Amino acid sequence: MSAAQTGQPVLDFHVRLAPVPQAPGRLLAAMDECGIGRAVVCAGGTMPLAQLSRFLVEGGHIESDADNDAVLGACAASDGRLIPSYFANPHQDPEHYRRAAADFRGVEISPAVHGIALTDPRTAGLAEIAQDVGHSIYTVCLERPGSRVADLVTLATRFPEVTFVLGHAGIGNIDLYAVELITPLHNVLLETSGGYTCVARAAVEQLGADRVLFGSEAPLQHPEVELTKLRHLGLDDDDWQKVAGRNACRLLGLEETE
Repeated sequence: MSAAQTGQPVLDFHVRLAPVPQAPGRLLAAMDECGIGRAVVCAGGTMPLAQLSRFLVEGGHIESDADNDAVLGACAASDGRLIPSYFANPHQDPEHYRRAAADFRGVEISPAVHGIALTDPRTAGLAEIAQDVGHSIYTVCLERPGSRVADLVTLATRFPEVTFVLGHAGIGNIDLYAVELITPLHNVLLETSGGYTCVARAAVEQLGADRVLFGSEAPLQHPEVELTKLRHLGLDDDDWQKVAGRNACRLLGLEETE
């Protein structure tokens, strides 16, 4: 294992923050344990996990907002280690997002949580604002009409100036088809959490290391589990640094740290 893979601070592109007082401290402690310097934080705790699990299988959604204010507060108190991403609610007037956008580095749109498809005009309205404010869009696709990876490809084709991030390495654990679908679109990147090692390796090989982002989905997944997966890809130092932080810095407009 190279020195870069053991000593270079990692930037985790995808973690969640539940709206409870102890969540920021627990997150920072896990990051310290795993050698993660910074993390992109989006609101979690929008519903009980058992309810979300049922929605993923049977359908369903909520219409309430995620706690973006709690994310901002935690990030402001983290000495720059936590980087805020806005959790958009397509059920609300999109101007809510526009007014808040300057305080955030990116935006997430979730068909799983809010039940609004990627093909819905309300999603396009949010994408237009992301384009205006220079945000990337993180989303997790579903095996459901309007929210499949092919639908993300359609959305990304419509907004070529917006960078989209396909979360959780596609749908399920072994979505090599997702890698195939997004390969022609250079404005679609892949975030690695949840997918099998073979999918992360295929993403690096087919998309190039410039289009792959390390993410952990902490606290639902311990970051060390996902870091172990990344280490077993056998990346050279340059590709490791891209996936483990440099790509995220470029996407978010952040300076790299030593």
